[in-house]
Amino acid sequence: MFSLLSTLGGLLISGLPKIFEIFQQRQDQKHELALIAAQREREMALAAQGFAAQAKVEEIKVEQMSIQTEAQMTQAALDHDKKVLETASKWVANYVGTVRPTVTYLFVLELIAINVGIAWYAFSTPGLITNVHDFVKVTDVIFTQDEMAMLGGIIGFWFGSRAWKKK
Repeated sequence: MFSLLSTLGGLLISGLPKIFEIFQQRQDQKHELALIAAQREREMALAAQGFAAQAKVEEIKVEQMSIQTEAQMTQAALDHDKKVLETASKWVANYVGTVRPTVTYLFVLELIAINVGIAWYAFSTPGLITNVHDFVKVTDVIFTQDEMAMLGGIIGFWFGSRAWKKK
């Protein structure tokens, strides 16, 4: 049961970046609309009083430019990474693409090695398994619920994200 819940959890967690992106877009759009509305209200109020709102307009322009500059800096950093990877050796570029899954590879290989070792010990020790009940106990040691929960979470995260991508 726990492994099913962790698999479902891994599936749901793999969609978190997309959900955060949707909330961020909504928040950005709300913020932009609020800025536009505030700018209009200020200009209307100052125009009604006969004053020029040049200082406020300049302040808003500076804020908008800082937002654009931040976006440009992020894009420049991504472009720099692409440029560096173009000049890097092929194996470095390939390895950079596997940095995140490396932890998964290590965990799965460790899980396989430990389970093979336990299975070898169980089946090579005479008298340890004498009936089906003993075999079930050994398989519960080899494939614990915690291991299955972690493996289910990992598989749900890596392969469940495919359902969250746009078609």
